Amino acid sequence: MADSCDAKSKGEVRIHDSKGEVRIHDSKGELRIHDSIDELCLDLADYVAELSEAAVKERGFFAIALSGGSLISLMKKLCEPPYHKTVDWAKWHIFWVDERVVAKNHPDSNYKLAKDGLLSKVPIVPSHVYSINDSLTAEAAAEEYEFVLRQLVKTRTVAVCESCDCPGFDLILLGMGPDGHIASLFPNHPILDEKDEWVTFITDSPKPPPERITFTLPVINSAANVAIVVTGGEKADAIHLAIGDEMATHGLIPAHLVAPSHGNLVWFLDMAAASKIVDSSQSTDS
Repeated sequence: MADSCDAKSKGEVRIHDSKGEVRIHDSKGELRIHDSIDELCLDLADYVAELSEAAVKERGFFAIALSGGSLISLMKKLCEPPYHKTVDWAKWHIFWVDERVVAKNHPDSNYKLAKDGLLSKVPIVPSHVYSINDSLTAEAAAEEYEFVLRQLVKTRTVAVCESCDCPGFDLILLGMGPDGHIASLFPNHPILDEKDEWVTFITDSPKPPPERITFTLPVINSAANVAIVVTGGEKADAIHLAIGDEMATHGLIPAHLVAPSHGNLVWFLDMAAASKIVDSSQSTDS
């Protein structure tokens, strides 16, 4: 069983607003707020490409874990010049932070979403794509996925965290729902407290489909880099709570619990998603 990693104490948040100014807030991570989706996508592509280059140079691999939802469409610039040629795609090893227990060709499959929107458009090595066994139950699929992950940690294809035996992904990319959920970690769900397993499962997801596997918080918080990518005004309230320091949000906003123990956290937001943060910061400054 894995040892849990303690979240690092909250640091500064750097907010890049529409005027190019930087304001510091007592919270966690770096916030990159963009006027347009296109600007956000370009910044995200630069960020991923830079981390890929650094990891390949240092370790010879780039271990990245993806989520579903709108995230893949926001990674679209990676399929375009110059990234489709400059990124060393053959060194990428691709995992899923969470997956729906459905067939790979099912519309709800995160694998299908990533394959259609990204993986089929760049020269990824097929054997470096680690999808779940969709013929198994949710419990068995989670167990098998963790077994595969443990083997890859042994070979250091996936690095190991500095302070525990959890995998230390080079990058974990997350989206966030209007309720503040990340991966398949939903508000007030018991698996938020899971400390031992790397991969767990649920059969009662509040969003269909009900059966899913998901990385646990200790794995997410053991990554070298975590990025949370969020767009849309319907998520503004959850964003405001997620980056706050209110103890009352514990368990209510799972995104609030993302705090890499030895890594970096970056939030990529459009102005709509960041509206409550910007309003709050302007009120504080005035």
